[in-house]
Amino acid sequence: MATENSLQNYELMVIFTPVLAEDDFKTAQKKYTDFISANGGKIVHEDAWGLRGLAYPIAKKTTGIYLVVEYQAPSNVNAKLEVQMNRDENILRHMITRLDKFATAYNARKRNKSLTAENA
Repeated sequence: MATENSLQNYELMVIFTPVLAEDDFKTAQKKYTDFISANGGKIVHEDAWGLRGLAYPIAKKTTGIYLVVEYQAPSNVNAKLEVQMNRDENILRHMITRLDKFATAYNARKRNKSLTAENA
């Protein structure tokens, strides 16, 4: 039970280059979720937003493929994860946000609302 308390809630947003093929995107998505799991983390929710416009051009690109992953992990996992993402040339930008209990509850409510809307 002590290890469960040492896990923090995080949200990872990654913007991949828009020239990535669907299979390559799925492979990259699995690579990072597996990395989190292999380092003692637990994936709470994954949401692939797909191709979206960027607020400003990044590396002369105006669109990117977005991925949002909510996970629980020890805090030392993020440094290792950032190193992996900085090495990946398919990633335009990434951001890891620590979620407090209110953000975690909000995300859970939002997910439950979308699930009930789909079932209705």
